[in-house]
Amino acid sequence: MKLLNFTIIKLTVCLILGICIAHYFKPSFSIAIYLSLGLMAILFLYYLILKGKHSKQPLFGLISYFCMISLGINAYNFENEKIHQTHYSNLDFNALIELRLKIKERLKSDLYNDKYIASLISANKREASGQLLINIKRDSSSSPLPVDAIIYTKSVLKDIQKPLNPHQFDYSRYLELRQVYSQIYLQHNQFLILFDQPTTVYGFADLFRTSINKKLIDAGFKDEVLSIINALLLGQRQTIDKSIYNNYVNSGTIHILAVSGLHVGILLLILNFVFRPLLLFKYGYVLRPIIIITILWLFAVIAGLSPSVTRAVTMFSVISFAMHLKRPANIYNTLAISAFFILLVKPTFLFEVGFQMSYLAVLGIVSIQPILYKLWQPKYWILDKPWQIFTVTLAAQAGVLPISLFYFHQFPGLFFISNLVVIPFLGLILGFGLFVIAMALVGFLPKPIVEIYSLIIESLNGFIAWIAQFEDFLFKDIPFTLMQVLCAYSIIISGIQVYKLRTFKWLAICLVSIITLQGTYLFNKFQSKDEAFIVFNKSRFSVIGFKQSDRLVVHHNLDTSKLKNDNIIKNYKVGELIDSVAQSNLQDIYQFKNKRLLIIDSLGVYRNLSFQPDLILLRDSPKVNLERVIDSIKPEQIIADASNYKTYIKRWKTTCRNKKIPFHYTNEKGAFILK
Repeated sequence: MKLLNFTIIKLTVCLILGICIAHYFKPSFSIAIYLSLGLMAILFLYYLILKGKHSKQPLFGLISYFCMISLGINAYNFENEKIHQTHYSNLDFNALIELRLKIKERLKSDLYNDKYIASLISANKREASGQLLINIKRDSSSSPLPVDAIIYTKSVLKDIQKPLNPHQFDYSRYLELRQVYSQIYLQHNQFLILFDQPTTVYGFADLFRTSINKKLIDAGFKDEVLSIINALLLGQRQTIDKSIYNNYVNSGTIHILAVSGLHVGILLLILNFVFRPLLLFKYGYVLRPIIIITILWLFAVIAGLSPSVTRAVTMFSVISFAMHLKRPANIYNTLAISAFFILLVKPTFLFEVGFQMSYLAVLGIVSIQPILYKLWQPKYWILDKPWQIFTVTLAAQAGVLPISLFYFHQFPGLFFISNLVVIPFLGLILGFGLFVIAMALVGFLPKPIVEIYSLIIESLNGFIAWIAQFEDFLFKDIPFTLMQVLCAYSIIISGIQVYKLRTFKWLAICLVSIITLQGTYLFNKFQSKDEAFIVFNKSRFSVIGFKQSDRLVVHHNLDTSKLKNDNIIKNYKVGELIDSVAQSNLQDIYQFKNKRLLIIDSLGVYRNLSFQPDLILLRDSPKVNLERVIDSIKPEQIIADASNYKTYIKRWKTTCRNKKIPFHYTNEKGAFILK
């Protein structure tokens, strides 16, 4: 491929390879350092020997690539905060720890807790480091903690819970990528705020966002409108109502709520227009890009430096410099440069969904959109502009479709209609929004402007909700594996090359990729032809599943409508390639292969059995003497699901330990599975 002739692209690919090696294979920190130093020494000596002829020596290039791979490994290792001796994972603590913490980031609250990421300052009056997840019980009378606030508390460090059901989202792994390994739970009366003034750029950005929100509330903006303004212009999606957020997801327009290349590109156009008069001055051609890039990075900080906005601002900074230096900017080089520097500083961004999708969307646009646009080039502007938007939307969707199916397992069929309407007006919405914020900050925001902009946002929400209601066009629960993702991208890349080059080699690669994708699908279907018995973990309820090939029978005491939308069953269905799900009531006795399971529920009935159970499932807190049950039945194992009282669980666990019989509690060890 001609793209690989660009050095920066080769180096970026090697850097990514090094990061992947470090992430999946965990090489030794010291070995990686020595290897990197050795490779760089060899490269330097080889450079001196060649005396400027290095560009013609393949071995020099090969050593350079290995140096870059080792740099990726070391960049990933250096980001790991556990290497520091003061990290809390390397310190010995008693149960209750005296902590001083600094609030670093405010996360989206759940039903019960406000959530923050905080950096540790000291533990038990000793210097300590590392990041923790703080859960503070929600209280409507208390205001959220500001970023950079320093708090003092006494608490117990707890592990972040691993997934308790098969194919469930691993929140602990997601937090590990952000260097968060433990959490604490607090009430509002269990901590003291020692200092609440900003001291870092993130703190000042949070204060600035809070000030904007206060002024917008005083001006008369309602919560729903305010949450969309925060997402569109300030990069903060924590306050968006769940139903509104789902509407944007189901309509295929969720990307407009994440500040990314589209938003930064529009901002760059506005700034170029505003600062055009600077070109009339002697050094205006130097000042203009510096001012514009500074404003772009300030905007990125205010928006929270998410992977998408960081990527976009880095890329447009390079483009802005190239524009003002009057040098042609190859978009692939620009993307590679932005990715290189971002991943060098934040290697774990590579594994964030937003980072991956933002790059793949841009690559889809620059690679596929010109091909689609050439299929039909309207002569009239009124047809040309919608066609351009449609081809851009289609190309971006093609770029992210495989990875979107892998992560989210759904495809919005009406994405092209929603984007065709939304994108042309997004520039107006953003431009008007920036004007509204500026007016609010100076303290002069007339009520008619508030009403007009509120009407625009409400109309946007209404249109998105209208599109999202056509559920027949939303294709859900689509199984898609990593191997299928790789095959899909191989088909897309080779298909583009076939169109451009018309060579047999690329046609062969495309056909092999298609056959491999089909083979992967058949292999997955064959792999799913097994049987399993599952006791799922569901708080306050009992859910048991029988998997028979590609069919799942669910026995439960849930409301039928709740089960239909329950993520536990949906995740298992997608992950195990289940075609159909049937429902049934809970039974007292189950048999799976050569194992018999007896359920003892709240009635506590277990006597006079005509068979010998191998397993016992306790559900709905039965008032039984478990020691007598074990002596009477002599089961191989005791299982308890999440419908039982925790006090009962504690007692049963002690009994099983004394009787030396395995005890499986689903709320601690996860779902119980027999295969």
